[in-house]
Amino acid sequence: MKRLPLIASFVLFIALCVSAAYWAMQLFKPPLRAVAAPPQTNQPAPRLDAAAGLLGGHLNAVVASNFQLKGVVVASNPAESVAILAANGKPAQAIRINAEVVPGVTVKEVNRRYVLLSEGGVIKRVELPENAKRR
Repeated sequence: MKRLPLIASFVLFIALCVSAAYWAMQLFKPPLRAVAAPPQTNQPAPRLDAAAGLLGGHLNAVVASNFQLKGVVVASNPAESVAILAANGKPAQAIRINAEVVPGVTVKEVNRRYVLLSEGGVIKRVELPENAKRR
């Protein structure tokens, strides 16, 4: 019982120190700065053949024989890339990604040297001819 006033004084001193430190931090804290979000950058979509190589697989692409790739326009945003394809001997047409070349055949990916087409879930690869690569 003799030490109760000493312990109470010590506890009150600690509480006074905590209170003084809190109010000193509130008084002297710097003003808040506005935080700007980092600018958005468009990341190119990963190539399917690169992903397959990483995982130890091979890209199962069948070569499409009734399609002829005349040219490509590869944009920084993959959704805006365009393939110039001639199907079944018809004149060439500019076709965007996920658009149908002929009924049931859609363009899935456009690269600089080839285009991947999806026909009923089967991926087909159409290569750019050698004479078109030099331009």
